[in-house]
Amino acid sequence: MPSQTFHLAAEHRGLTLAAALRRVLPDHSWSQVRKLISGRRVQVNGNLCLDEERKVSAGDVVKTLEHALAPPATVADVRLVHVDEHLVVVQKPAGVTTLRHREESDLPARRKQLQPTFDELVQKQLSIHLGIALPADRANPSHQRGNAGPHRRVRKPVMDRRLRLRPVHRLDRDTSGLMVFARSPEAEQKLIQMFARHDVQRAYVAAVYGEVHEQTIDTQFVRDRGDGLRGSMHSPTTTDSGNDDTSPRRAVTHVRPLDQLAGYTVVECRLQTGRTHQIRIHLSELGHRVCGEKMYTHALGQPPLAEVSGAPRQALHAASLAFVHPITNRPLRFQMPLPPDLKAWLLKLRR
Repeated sequence: MPSQTFHLAAEHRGLTLAAALRRVLPDHSWSQVRKLISGRRVQVNGNLCLDEERKVSAGDVVKTLEHALAPPATVADVRLVHVDEHLVVVQKPAGVTTLRHREESDLPARRKQLQPTFDELVQKQLSIHLGIALPADRANPSHQRGNAGPHRRVRKPVMDRRLRLRPVHRLDRDTSGLMVFARSPEAEQKLIQMFARHDVQRAYVAAVYGEVHEQTIDTQFVRDRGDGLRGSMHSPTTTDSGNDDTSPRRAVTHVRPLDQLAGYTVVECRLQTGRTHQIRIHLSELGHRVCGEKMYTHALGQPPLAEVSGAPRQALHAASLAFVHPITNRPLRFQMPLPPDLKAWLLKLRR
């Protein structure tokens, strides 16, 4: 079956993913729908979903895939590069969402394990590193409901405070690279302020279409450029205020070429600001979209461009992270080389 995309309507609101697929795929049986989901061939809003009981909403974009996606990342794919009592710096593999959506936060462990998020994997790796056991998931245990009574509240397990991770920034699902999590309230507050002041230095490596020259891209981002995608507005209005998510926000990316290939350029992108999808949007608007990009491929009003580079995924990697430790004031700098999938693909391009 070829890939298909469905935009869910109000009539689908509140249905499980399996039930919604039965509505949009009337020629499929329940067993066929469940097989699509368990076979890693269904995405919801761009993310793989293996939970047939997930509730969907109007406006959700559900895509069925012709071929199964790669297996999810595991704890073994997470490498801790710095751990202290206030923060942890880690290497994120591609193909895993940084944080779980709010509506999924109370799922029992069995369902979360179908598609773990990166913070959950880091927490497990941290528990191994520190020798502290994670609590067993006893939230909403169906096997206890018959004995507990309908009004008895089941106490949730208590997480050891040393294993609690406090997110201060994100990486896109298909972006690999360095991330930092806070481990203490004080570090969390200060790191959030540092990101807001752009005091954290971040450099990304990307492979893009065409020949790129060194330049600075400075635009105003809006949530909807006119077709539902984020993008830049072309007006003299400038603002960097932050609480109104509907107002334009300044986005600045410094780009320089690292390597010229036949029809492609490997570039370094340094973020002065850190807006959602900033590098992907800026490079696409420059006419040099990231290889493997699935969303920001075309200008407003133009048809999506075909992906012909053969990139194994979105060719974007957070290669460098530098900041002053929020508690000790010690300068910290971390580097992460390109992961094997991008290295092997670039080697093919060079040949």
